[in-house]
Amino acid sequence: MKIFSIFEPATRQNLLLLFAVGLLFWASLATLLPTLPLYIRDIGGATYQIGIVMGAFAVGLLLFRPWVGHLADHRGRRLVLLIGLTAAAIAPIGYLLTQSIPLLIAVRAFHGLSIAAFTTAYSTLTVDLSPPANRGEVIGYMSLVNPIGVAIGPAIGGFLQAWAGYTPLFLLSAGLGIVGLVSGLGLRTPTPAMEPTTEADRTSFWQLVFSPRLRTPALALLLVGLAFGVLSTFVPLFIQEAGVSLNAGLFYTAAALASFSVRLLTGRASDRYGRGRFITLGLLLYALTMLLLWSAQSASAFLLAGLLEGSGIGIFLPLMIALLADRSEAHERGRVFSLCVAGFDLGIAIAGPALGFLAESIGYRGVFGLASALAFLSVIIFVTQCSKTLSHSLQFALGNGRDWYAFPRS
Repeated sequence: MKIFSIFEPATRQNLLLLFAVGLLFWASLATLLPTLPLYIRDIGGATYQIGIVMGAFAVGLLLFRPWVGHLADHRGRRLVLLIGLTAAAIAPIGYLLTQSIPLLIAVRAFHGLSIAAFTTAYSTLTVDLSPPANRGEVIGYMSLVNPIGVAIGPAIGGFLQAWAGYTPLFLLSAGLGIVGLVSGLGLRTPTPAMEPTTEADRTSFWQLVFSPRLRTPALALLLVGLAFGVLSTFVPLFIQEAGVSLNAGLFYTAAALASFSVRLLTGRASDRYGRGRFITLGLLLYALTMLLLWSAQSASAFLLAGLLEGSGIGIFLPLMIALLADRSEAHERGRVFSLCVAGFDLGIAIAGPALGFLAESIGYRGVFGLASALAFLSVIIFVTQCSKTLSHSLQFALGNGRDWYAFPRS
């Protein structure tokens, strides 16, 4: 990571501390990833109720995204980061204190505030501190907190729950959030100029998210969010239904390891060769993941699907953040990130409850078949609609064509 040698000492220190806080945050969330659906089932929740509770997380994301985006642009990124860490520390205690499905829905929605706030602040801080010419590379490195946290968290969470039960698991998740919050208090980050320079910049929610520069990224994020919602909600249950002897946490660990590896390479490459071809590759890998899960019959097939999923999301998400950064200015960046990534949140919110009902009749395998169709649709839409015309879109998505919506790098 010699890229960090170009930063001033104070900036480098803030980036390293931000990276450590990110690790703690994602580890806190990831410890619950393979076990929370099982917890809901074990307290008597039906399949559709599991989907509703898990989907409530994204409902919370959707409710809080616009607020935290506005707050990040007007009150600073650090405050929003600390709000996200506080929610990550409190929510696991809420799971521990109730076995009521309605209350679990409320706690899960509140837990959504953690990602809404943290990811908005973390992404905008990373971009604020990055040289525009190296933006993809720095985002790629800083985004490693997700696969590292997700590699550690699910495996620990799965084994801890099997060994000691749910109470130590929820306490561990809360403890990691508390340590992250205390560490985050040490961040000293400058606040960039936030005021719009022209009246045209004062855009409303709908004008912003449906503007030509942002609507295709937002739609691609929505479709991938639907597939991700299926994966995060139903993989542990599908593994059990298929009669496969595999700790579900290892699926997420395999995904995290693959995600880590690709992020080391693709961010820097996208700065040199353009974002489009790599985003297309990430979407295609994600579609292949869902197709493989639809046909999976063995532990090796599930682990291979985990590797493909990690590769796909590890390419797609960081470079989509870089693309959104290219297509936004500093004073609006918090809102742009929060509103466009809300498409991803909406997909997760819809996938859990809607496909949870479908799973009752078509089974988990059928649900993953539907998810693969949605993922392939995202590939088609991005390749044909990501720029001003079909020709420009094909050039950008499949080659090294110019991004006509990007602001000049300065």
